Amino acid sequence: MPTRKPLYLVDASIYIFRAYFSLPDSIQSSSGLPLNAVYGFANFLLGLHEKSRSQYYAVAFDESLDQSFRNEIYPAYKANREQPPEELRHQFKLCKKLAQVLGFATFSSNRDEADDLIGAIARKLRPKNFRMVYVTSDKDITQLMQSTDIFWNYAKDEKFKVRDIKLKYGVNARQVRDWLALAGDSVDNIPGIPGIGNKTAACLLDKFNSLDGIYKKLHEVPDSGLRGGKRIHSLLTIHKDMAYLSRELATINTKARISCPVAGLRKKTIRAQDVHDFCDEIGTGNNLRSRLLNMK
Repeated sequence: MPTRKPLYLVDASIYIFRAYFSLPDSIQSSSGLPLNAVYGFANFLLGLHEKSRSQYYAVAFDESLDQSFRNEIYPAYKANREQPPEELRHQFKLCKKLAQVLGFATFSSNRDEADDLIGAIARKLRPKNFRMVYVTSDKDITQLMQSTDIFWNYAKDEKFKVRDIKLKYGVNARQVRDWLALAGDSVDNIPGIPGIGNKTAACLLDKFNSLDGIYKKLHEVPDSGLRGGKRIHSLLTIHKDMAYLSRELATINTKARISCPVAGLRKKTIRAQDVHDFCDEIGTGNNLRSRLLNMK
């Protein structure tokens, strides 16, 4: 079989937020509008392409920063997060346009999150001789990983493979969503089971393999050798419905409706006029314009 081609699947929102909060808001357009997120995201995209030199990319955006189909299931999903300021919402739109100007395929949905779009693209492209490189810092993505895949936390320049997930989190890739179902995830406000943390959740999955396996052999938990087995058994019994709801919230929707033909994922050649039009539109100086035009 020929070597699998790398497809870089980018969780754009993480890097836009990072740019917005790490760069000063004194970076502005000629009319005084903040452009710090745009500048930082441009730096990220330029650096990503320089380091990867790939032909194939998919850059996924969260079209709605505070709503998805998961809020229909559980209204409190991500409700713990502060609403993004309006100046950031505006820059999100510019960042998406910037990625398009630079020749990257972009994807967004008003129902599915960026993770879901990434999962759907991976599912569709894997049979076409691609291996996935997930450019993100979101541990939820690890549930998608298979033997040839790479997880690349770009900001930390940390890369690992599917075999490394167990060492990092205490569970295998196929157990990640069940791990989150048990322990919850404070970042996304996924409740999990109160009183069961990451370590206990990993120990339960090590002994019983999956959430379904735990509940199939729930009667064995008190004498399983786990510290506080009787208490854990009680928590599992009381909060069973919440555990399964949490797994539903934590599961990436790889069946998200999306069109991603192979040809559409190939990075396009930058058109100088598109760069000039974009830079004129946002009112930026020559520094960014020059860097975009010189992207190889």
